[in-house]
Amino acid sequence: MEESVSLLGQLKQSFALKEVDIRTYSPLTLAYIGDCVFDLLIRTVVVERGNEPANKLHRKTVTYVKAETQAAMIVALLDELSPEELAVYKRGRNAKSYTSAKNASIGDYRKATGLEALVGYLYLQDNVPRIIELLQKGLHKLNMTL
Repeated sequence: MEESVSLLGQLKQSFALKEVDIRTYSPLTLAYIGDCVFDLLIRTVVVERGNEPANKLHRKTVTYVKAETQAAMIVALLDELSPEELAVYKRGRNAKSYTSAKNASIGDYRKATGLEALVGYLYLQDNVPRIIELLQKGLHKLNMTL
């Protein structure tokens, strides 16, 4: 039986990416990739729930990926985080960003950035199961379903 290779593993193999200590990445770099991963996970579940017009899929997705929801989710998850995960979240939350959300408070934007940094960190550790676990717990705590 062929061993399954993760998306990250396939990318590293195909593009000859060298191993990097992800603790050296800036929190905004982690948030940059984490934003995309979070969005991809939500979009994947939304699409797998049914083939619909793209604008309808987008409206469903926005409910989950907006800064306000991400901020509420991470606040609900704080007691679920390991000390290492909490430290990554706080680094992301406290990072000086030169952009801001169009439709969110600064507090929510910073918390969302912290969540995205955590997701990016876990992704670069190839720990997608932990991201999914936190996503499921966060949605449950917010009484949201995907």
